[in-house]
Amino acid sequence: MTTPLISSTDPCVHCGFCLPTCASYRVLGNEMDSPRGRIHALKGIERGEITLDTTVASHFETCLGCLACVSACPSGVRYDELIEATRPKLNAPGLRTPRERALRKLLFSLLPYPGRLRAALSPLRSYAGSRLQKLFNASGLNGLLGAELKAMEELLPPLSEDSFHDHWPVVSPAKGSKRGRVGLVLGCVQRVFDPEVNAATIRVLTANGFEVVIPRDQGCCGAASHHQGETAQTEAFASDLIDAFDRVIGDNKEAGIEPLDAVLVAASGCGHTMKQYGSILNKQERGQIFSAGVFDVHEFLNQQGLSEEFVRQLKPLHPNRENVSITYHDACHMLHGQQIKSAPRELIKHIPNVVLKEPLDAGVCCGSAGIYNLVRPKEANQLGQMKAEDLSRTSPDWIASANIGCTLQIRKHLKDQYPVPVMHPMQLLDQSFRGQRMPAINQT
Repeated sequence: MTTPLISSTDPCVHCGFCLPTCASYRVLGNEMDSPRGRIHALKGIERGEITLDTTVASHFETCLGCLACVSACPSGVRYDELIEATRPKLNAPGLRTPRERALRKLLFSLLPYPGRLRAALSPLRSYAGSRLQKLFNASGLNGLLGAELKAMEELLPPLSEDSFHDHWPVVSPAKGSKRGRVGLVLGCVQRVFDPEVNAATIRVLTANGFEVVIPRDQGCCGAASHHQGETAQTEAFASDLIDAFDRVIGDNKEAGIEPLDAVLVAASGCGHTMKQYGSILNKQERGQIFSAGVFDVHEFLNQQGLSEEFVRQLKPLHPNRENVSITYHDACHMLHGQQIKSAPRELIKHIPNVVLKEPLDAGVCCGSAGIYNLVRPKEANQLGQMKAEDLSRTSPDWIASANIGCTLQIRKHLKDQYPVPVMHPMQLLDQSFRGQRMPAINQT
């Protein structure tokens, strides 16, 4: 790991432009829990004036890694690079309690492995999303689980049969005139907790003339571990994912599977990490080549353009109303990490009779941030409430979210104050294309 250099922090003029955009500063109000405060601490550590002990480390632990400060900084400070280089140091022995270390070990042994996650969730099939779960939460008995397990339980969505199986063929053929061939990364949490997102993405891509290739043995992209400085695990996941795509191309050349035009992903946290494979794999050529071909699905479709036939078949989402409103939520690793803002909005605008709305604090994190809402539930809950209130003020019929972590977090905090569907833009496009018009929950 490269140690942050003082020169990397020198552009910081302590102007404070980052403070109102910083999620941790918003809820904690402590200068040391802001980018400016952490940069000051890094300078002190590098000069030998400050020791990275549990107190100092705790201020880095409060960082969500949302990167909003990078977008806000007028001086070009690369706080993203600084926090990425610092995170592995936070995993040193003695900087976390035994309970904290045990929880992280559990999460990193479970979440990045869909098979293990499915096995763990199998006994909860009938409980998830049931009346029993609602009663359990309403009674307050879930508080007996402890803050972290309570947070996990509250995020648990209904689990369908598709949550426990990857039933996609290696190749899903394009419909109509073939425009290209793309790979698709399913995502670990997404394929389990919201498998319909991948189903909708595949239908939208094939309906637009793209053949979709899905390696059956694909694993985690490494986003969750990368976000927490688990460098060895991240490198292994990145290498294995590249191998999975290499195998499916190499093993199926006779069946007509040729090199891909792009590798797509419908979860923005995954896309942000995959685009960094060149640096994650220490500038190995294979990592650089792979990352150069990675695109967020919205980014790709907006660049290529929706087919005329697809657009022609799009229908209104609501059967009885002239207009429906959709508020788009910007996932941090799409907006600040990948600088993708207009693409998903432009795609949604193709749906007939849609009015697109914008929340006031669009650039502020919802509190999900990888595993942040599991390891720091108190701060995450405050941010989730703030995000839910901000989105609710727009009075939407639907909320669009392009990252599974954000979707689960927003659904959790919306359900009591403003029960409106939170769906992926690919699901909205897919429903419009197939004519599956659904009445909005908050309208009668």
